Amino acid sequence: MGGIFKKSDTACANARDKFKFLKKEVKNMDYELMISSIPLYAKAACYTLYLAFCAIILSLIIGLFCSLILYFKVRFLSIFIKAYIELSRNTPLLIQLFFLHFGLKIEAHICAVAALAFLGGSYMAEAFRGGLEAIEKIQLESALSIGLNKSQMIAYIIIPQALTVSFPAIGANMIFLLKETSVVSIISLSDLVATAKDLISLYYATNEALFMLVISYLVVLAPISFGIWFLEKRIKYAAFGN
Repeated sequence: MGGIFKKSDTACANARDKFKFLKKEVKNMDYELMISSIPLYAKAACYTLYLAFCAIILSLIIGLFCSLILYFKVRFLSIFIKAYIELSRNTPLLIQLFFLHFGLKIEAHICAVAALAFLGGSYMAEAFRGGLEAIEKIQLESALSIGLNKSQMIAYIIIPQALTVSFPAIGANMIFLLKETSVVSIISLSDLVATAKDLISLYYATNEALFMLVISYLVVLAPISFGIWFLEKRIKYAAFGN
């Protein structure tokens, strides 16, 4: 019993020491530097959102196209789509960026959007595919029986229902892509992470720069997460009434 109490006392002492250290670090932070760096983080946040927006739009288009190819089992194309999905999901984004930027010599901005869309497209394809497979075959047969052609069936029957079912996964992928933009600083783009690294190298203010980085991502992601959650609830209510 004595050994247990001794370990407990040691753990409490370590926790107190860590708390004192943290309190000291917070007290010694340069708040003037943090306030003055807000415009830099705001500019970087706008650029990060721009990259994410472009990548998300492209990934939605790629994902929808790929999922429809797989759903209708288009010959030959299905093989290439499956190969693309496996390649994209099983290679790190960092390696994709290196290959596009340093290997193929693609300009950094285009490289970042292309790599994010390449990665996101495969995840969106799987999300859409889940929604497509949830549609009962009898609905498609009914659509054909009332005279709808395949294009009308896709536009009015398949896509609306697939979006309803797959929206939670699509929303999660949007957040995922937005967070993955933190990698693009490796190819010298001025995103949030690059801004934090610049401040650290200029002022040696590691704690301040990283704290502002965390706050910046929270400010960017929290409203988007809430918006996606709100839309998800509205879609669910419209589809199921509860």
